[in-house]
Amino acid sequence: MDAGICIIGAGSSGITAAQVLQSRGVAFDCFEAGSGIGGNWRFGNDNEMSSAYESLHINTSRQMMEYAAYPMPASLPDYPDHRQIAQYFDDFVEHFGLRERITFRTEVTKVEPLDQGYAVTFRSRDGGDAQTRTYRDVIVANGHHWDPRWPEPSFPGSETFPGTQLHAHYYRTAEPMTGKRVLVLGIGNSACDIAVESSRVAASTDLAMRRGAHILPKYMFGMPTDHLTDSPLARGPVVLQQLAMGVLLRLSQGKVTDYGLPKPDHAVLHAHPTVSQDLLNRLGHGDITVRPNIDRFEGSKVFFTDGSSGEYDVVVYCTGYRVSFPFFTESVVRAEDNHVDLYRRVVHPDHPGLYFVGLIQPLGAIMPLAEAQAEWVADLITGVGALPPEPEMRRQIAAYDASLRKRFVSSKRHTIEVDFHSYRAEIAKERKSSRRRALGR
Repeated sequence: MDAGICIIGAGSSGITAAQVLQSRGVAFDCFEAGSGIGGNWRFGNDNEMSSAYESLHINTSRQMMEYAAYPMPASLPDYPDHRQIAQYFDDFVEHFGLRERITFRTEVTKVEPLDQGYAVTFRSRDGGDAQTRTYRDVIVANGHHWDPRWPEPSFPGSETFPGTQLHAHYYRTAEPMTGKRVLVLGIGNSACDIAVESSRVAASTDLAMRRGAHILPKYMFGMPTDHLTDSPLARGPVVLQQLAMGVLLRLSQGKVTDYGLPKPDHAVLHAHPTVSQDLLNRLGHGDITVRPNIDRFEGSKVFFTDGSSGEYDVVVYCTGYRVSFPFFTESVVRAEDNHVDLYRRVVHPDHPGLYFVGLIQPLGAIMPLAEAQAEWVADLITGVGALPPEPEMRRQIAAYDASLRKRFVSSKRHTIEVDFHSYRAEIAKERKSSRRRALGR
């Protein structure tokens, strides 16, 4: 074997995996398609996968987003922007001396299971022949916000639209929308940010959606909202969490229907949260008009499911992303409808030594959870921990899938959803169990 471990990607999940392995003295190679680290958080990343826009800020506070091994500087604001986050990742890599362990401008094109280990094929994006090395283990950390998912099927007549249609993945600034009639489809974080920015420069901005959503502000009662939710209450039963959050939202901002949004068809915390400090104000000012879902296009006119219509110059689809692994064939790993069977959201039961770090959509920040996942993976790699038998892993995967169907709105957005606190506790408990297994207890 050329090296023990291969890490695919040097974004926020890849670098914490690298740091943990290095701390255990484990040899690894890390391949990154771009020339810098930070993945999605590096604006204009030359790996051509970043969806960061000029005004992007984090939606969880820095205290909730930081790695335990390297806290964020207290000098940063509550909600840093993408440049500050990218600098934090740069500082993390420099602090732990990881940069020389990362091979930049190098794309992994194929990962094939062998009788023992994996054959990993990669090539420089600056030219040259492809190379293949063998590894005992592979850690996949390629992210899941880079392969845009367009409406499927496309709306009837959309091919006749004479204006601009783009996915949120390609949005950078509102300047091209100046003086235009803009329609934004979606009610997630990107949709709200783009609609708010458009409403400041466009001739008109409409926000269309299939269903309503609960809108969480970034601040409640003068403090970051997740400081309120990061409490013993947040570790209690979901019903109690929902009740408390519902009361807080009603006291701090009223009902979303008061601002013209449709009534959500689900309880709070039954869908990935939409966080916006500005959307409700812009709606209240009349700067954004709410529309139901798109029904069809006729030239520049868009008809909606309630029979209303409007004429537009720009349509922005904030319709999420596909979970993609271009280096795997479907016979190795499938992500049908964004679903991958993984034990504890990390371990592939069919392929020993294949791990996924950061392939989660938490109610909270990914980074501390990816760090916890990496610690568990390092236990397994070094033999400190051991996995349960495959049937037990399959039962856990089935239980996770059942809990998703029971808890969250049915959507491709919720196939990898986890609760921050409960999932971190789950990984901590699994680490203890895996260590007992390794000792034969």
